[in-house]
Amino acid sequence: MDTLHYPNILIIYTGGTIGMIENPETGALENFDFEQFRHHVPELKRFNYNIDALAFDPPIDSSDMEPRYWVKMAHIIADHYDAYDGFVLLHGTDTMAYTASALSFMLENLSKPVIITGSQLPIGQLRTDGKENLLTSIEIAAAKDQDGRPMVPEVCIFFESRLLRGNRTMKINAEGFNAFRSYNFPALAHAGIHIKYEEHLIRRPQPGAPFKPHFLLDNNVVIITLFPGIRKDYVDTVLRIKGLKAVILKTFGSGNAPQKEWLVESLKELNEKGVILVNITQCSKGTVEMHRYGTGLQLLQAGVINGYDSTVESMVTKLMFLMGHGHSKAEIIELMNTSIAGEITIG
Repeated sequence: MDTLHYPNILIIYTGGTIGMIENPETGALENFDFEQFRHHVPELKRFNYNIDALAFDPPIDSSDMEPRYWVKMAHIIADHYDAYDGFVLLHGTDTMAYTASALSFMLENLSKPVIITGSQLPIGQLRTDGKENLLTSIEIAAAKDQDGRPMVPEVCIFFESRLLRGNRTMKINAEGFNAFRSYNFPALAHAGIHIKYEEHLIRRPQPGAPFKPHFLLDNNVVIITLFPGIRKDYVDTVLRIKGLKAVILKTFGSGNAPQKEWLVESLKELNEKGVILVNITQCSKGTVEMHRYGTGLQLLQAGVINGYDSTVESMVTKLMFLMGHGHSKAEIIELMNTSIAGEITIG
């Protein structure tokens, strides 16, 4: 049989629990080795796929994830884009949603699956959730529809039977296997006896437009989480950071903030200096509606723009992406009010 017709899948191990293998002699956890990995997941042999793997050296703990590593991932995918039908990216869970969000913006007009997964227990442990997450992610990365098109040409997170749009996802559980949720957008697929795809929800690349990877990011952004009793000197200290280009306000409810004159005046001053100000809600579910109450309207009048139902992970990485590409403030505002990768719901 001609194996050239089998799907070609590339596994990219960046770090994280899923790739840690327990040494049977010492009991210590050791870093990813694909041949040893195959030993712990013999089911890989049952796929009629050509599966290759490469790994970050050294692997990056999820807590140490930084924009430069997203750039490295984007380069790897771009360099291997023509040779593979899909990509499975293994990643630690703590910052997985940030990586998924960043790549969703950096891989413009993506026409192949990039499925990000991991586990709460190492792949070699008896009760690991890593096997199921890995095997199903590979199957999704290789899946095609009746017309031969990839089923899910998006950057997604697969975890505990759910396939979620990457830039809609957040980690919600530190120890359970159901570690991720997408509160403001439905799952793209559910894996049970069969994998059921919600095809009407899946984004498709623009017909005729080429895949365009991006590698520029600017991390001059801060997040201010509002809370009762927030102090002026605290806010002032944060807002005086040298080189600051964007501020994300995590507000109450539908986008509300304390009615403090010093806060509004500080935001107005930043807006006049060209700093981008964005409002997202602290609530997991729901959207920002600054017209709804006076406590939100004051922010709108100060020049704060609507973050809609964005996750903080998506908002941070979208701003890094837009600022990194040198857009003007007017262009950034326009793009922040546009769903460029399915990251927000408008209207």
